[in-house]
Amino acid sequence: MAKRILITAPALDEAGTVLMTGAGADILFARPEEDLAELAAAFRPHGIISRTRRLTEEAMTAAPSLRVIVKHGAGVDNIDVEAATRNGLPVFSTPGANSLAVAEFALTLILASARRLVRFDHAVRAGQWDRAGDGRQISGMTLGLVGYGRIARRLGRMAAALGMRVVAYDPYADTAVALGAGVELRRSLDALLAEAEVLSLHCPAQAGQPPLITAEKLALMPWGSLLVNTARGELVDEAALVKALTSGQLSGAGLDTFAVEPLPPDSPLRQMHNVVLAPHVGGSTPDSLAAVASGAAATVLAYLDATETGRPVPEELWGHCVNMAEMQARGDPERSRSAATEAR
Repeated sequence: MAKRILITAPALDEAGTVLMTGAGADILFARPEEDLAELAAAFRPHGIISRTRRLTEEAMTAAPSLRVIVKHGAGVDNIDVEAATRNGLPVFSTPGANSLAVAEFALTLILASARRLVRFDHAVRAGQWDRAGDGRQISGMTLGLVGYGRIARRLGRMAAALGMRVVAYDPYADTAVALGAGVELRRSLDALLAEAEVLSLHCPAQAGQPPLITAEKLALMPWGSLLVNTARGELVDEAALVKALTSGQLSGAGLDTFAVEPLPPDSPLRQMHNVVLAPHVGGSTPDSLAAVASGAAATVLAYLDATETGRPVPEELWGHCVNMAEMQARGDPERSRSAATEAR
């Protein structure tokens, strides 16, 4: 029987679809107006590739045949992982495939914010020609990285090559890796913030948790610092951010992600000329989208192949299972549903 795979979006890069159809899989794409639970109940997928839409327990349990969920990308905050675990469903991510694209975009936001690019662009379009530059050179500035994973490590290398000093806070970071890259680790977020003339966020957001970067945290940063967020909008208290940008505590910000997306029309961030705004596209280049789609497709196929044949799931996959510990605690790390459900 062909594997049935539901994609929670109307499209996926051709590299991923070719991989799945070449393996004989049936694919169903979800249009934005369609209810995922209803689609799952009708299509009875064995696997789901989750993109940006919220994936709820209702959608998961609508298909008794479902055995695995794979995120198209690294962040799984749009997936109810706790519900997946309750229902014996492993959730895999595809980290690293778009890390270069995101790191490059973060650097772009740093440079654009530091050199006031948005304000200059608006001024020239309005017929002005004021050549009094008031931006900052980033060489010699201190870049603070919150999180030191793949993206942050790439950005750190780029920033160091441009003459920036790089410090990082990540309680799980490999000290030897950081020191080998010339990056100084800090023991606390507060210690990092006190030094960060440019702050770049590269950590996950926890659903339902308060923002990591609050008014109190922003006040710890050097006066006139910059903030860049290519991670998750929920990490930053946006009201506090607006106040810091207005007061001069922050001289600028580069934002690719927001607490509510799309960014609401009445958001004050839209009116601020010291903010660079982007519609969550840091990882969206043709090359990176192809890599992420291929990674997600390969993961869902490998898991379904293994569980259908009774073979062990490839060890390299488990390193990308975000609820592996919880699945092991259940005593069921390699099977999500009985193979008998596949015929339903």
